[in-house]
Amino acid sequence: MTPYIPALSFKWLTPLYDPLLKWVMREETFKRKLVQQANIQPRMKVLDLGCGTGTLTLMLKLAHPTAEVTGVDGDPQVLEIAREKSLGTSIQWDEGLASSLPYPDSVFDRVVTSLVIHHLVTDDKRRAFKEIYRVLKPHGELHVLDFGTPHSSLTRFMITYMRRLEETADNFDGQIPLFVTEAGFGEVKEAQSFVSIFGPLSMLRAVKGE
Repeated sequence: MTPYIPALSFKWLTPLYDPLLKWVMREETFKRKLVQQANIQPRMKVLDLGCGTGTLTLMLKLAHPTAEVTGVDGDPQVLEIAREKSLGTSIQWDEGLASSLPYPDSVFDRVVTSLVIHHLVTDDKRRAFKEIYRVLKPHGELHVLDFGTPHSSLTRFMITYMRRLEETADNFDGQIPLFVTEAGFGEVKEAQSFVSIFGPLSMLRAVKGE
């Protein structure tokens, strides 16, 4: 297992994380679609995996006030920012890694994760999806937004540089749906795709069987 890497690779860049996603990557646009895709029902238990500074977590809670929403991240610095942003809400914030989640089996109805998986090395990606499968209830759903397979000549050109950064090659090579299937999920499919300034983004949906 590799050491934890902060959201922008260096802790001193953490304060720039929210402005970068908001103004450069159109964060609210694609995260709003992720919230819609998750189809959360009243009183469901929802986990935002790799919640970062809590933007998506807050969007989930505001859209579904009766849901029990939890954000988990391995970086205590971003969790402090998330707690400050969410004062007055009942969101639970936990410190933990995607490859070793601090929860018992079968407790969540939904797990959502945005722009986290590409930070993980291949083995940790596989571990993370197995952990997600473990903590989901039967018929629970996983919803992933992250870099994905290019669908045009433009996005194929864009990834020639981006695939050298962090651990994005698995994403661009179309391995993520395979890793999700290996973890035991069924009905794994790409629901939507987008183009960002950093490359192609893909939204996946998968369901845990009985």
